[in-house]
Amino acid sequence: MMADRARTLRIGIAGLGTVGAGLVKLVERQKELRLPGQLSVSAVSARSRTRERGVDISKFRWCDDPVELALSDDVDVVVELIGGSDGPAKRTVEAALKAGKPVVSANKALIAEHGVEMAELAEASGAHLLFEAAVGGAIPIVRALRNSLSGVVVSRVSGILNGTCNYILSEMLKTGAAYETVLAEAQRLGYAEADPYLDVSGMDAAHKVLILASIAFGARPDFSQVSVEGVSEIEAMDITLANKFDYSIKLVAEAFRSGSSVLCRVGPALVRLDHPLAQVNGALNAVVVEGEPVGRLTFTGPGAGSGPTAAAVMGDLARLFEGPATPPLGKPSAELARLIAAPNPAKDQGSFFIGAKLADRPGVFADLAEALGEEGVSIDKLIQESAGDTGAAPVAILTHPCAKAAVQRALAQVAELKITVDAPRLIRIETRG
Repeated sequence: MMADRARTLRIGIAGLGTVGAGLVKLVERQKELRLPGQLSVSAVSARSRTRERGVDISKFRWCDDPVELALSDDVDVVVELIGGSDGPAKRTVEAALKAGKPVVSANKALIAEHGVEMAELAEASGAHLLFEAAVGGAIPIVRALRNSLSGVVVSRVSGILNGTCNYILSEMLKTGAAYETVLAEAQRLGYAEADPYLDVSGMDAAHKVLILASIAFGARPDFSQVSVEGVSEIEAMDITLANKFDYSIKLVAEAFRSGSSVLCRVGPALVRLDHPLAQVNGALNAVVVEGEPVGRLTFTGPGAGSGPTAAAVMGDLARLFEGPATPPLGKPSAELARLIAAPNPAKDQGSFFIGAKLADRPGVFADLAEALGEEGVSIDKLIQESAGDTGAAPVAILTHPCAKAAVQRALAQVAELKITVDAPRLIRIETRG
């Protein structure tokens, strides 16, 4: 659907959480913006009609059922801010697209897990399906990959795509506090949900990087092939010792070409302090795009919150005035290739960080070194600190390049020997500067 400059688009907002409320505020201030047309809110839907949101929704028509909202005659555009890969969010988007109505969504789970299905509906009806707000908040990375960088042969997309995890890791380095302590503070400040699983498990970042991979590489999204690790096992000791090696620990999401496949993974990684991602702290997000002929491009900005995310939604709404719909995932859905493949640990070569607390008794380090040596893993650098009165000596090891599977086998031997008082952490080292 396209609108001319004089036209007012009537929007229906399904979901009135912080982003929905932020969008209502932006619509009310649209004279201060640079929109190519006018917007008006005609209907809204949410789980609770009486919840305090900081905005007056009494002037909008209320729909208990978001699908009813999507099919309403007074709604030209559906803004889906419900969240979740299935349920009412999916039904609402399906109903709107089948009716030929444009959809603007911030729902990364829906696009990551059902992106091809939704794209097929949009392409069949000629409707827009836009989701800039699903990845990176205010960072315009979806539009950049789909449009501005369509002439770039992308080799890798990587980044910090979850502000909650980045805040936790940054604060653990800054304060030396334990993971649980910093997580509780993040929840108090509103950076983390009461149930933080999707964030700290890496699942949120995994949804986002899969969307970027699909657009960057022309790949059919397949969430089952994404390797996902979170941050809950990271110790403050690991972060401190990594910093002594001139590395920072970040939750890195990346998609990159490997032979004829595209590998997607999310997990903690050591990045050198002079790497662009090491400079991104607090709740910020960053995305690094590498390809020919541009080299490396870095995008940084607030990745969550009512204001930044609502601004991204508003940007997609402005796009509706500019012309006909284009394929939501960059290429027509029928042309998306089955490229996404799970990383194979047996073929995963690199350098790794091992963090552990050794039992305070003679010979334990020799046993650790022997276990590594038997699997062909050699030590590049080492820091071992005093056990003091704790009965456990913190140790951090950087390995020379080797197979990840070899390090895993060595650490399995270490577990059997019971020479550590904790489960060792194995973290990949990002060797690209």
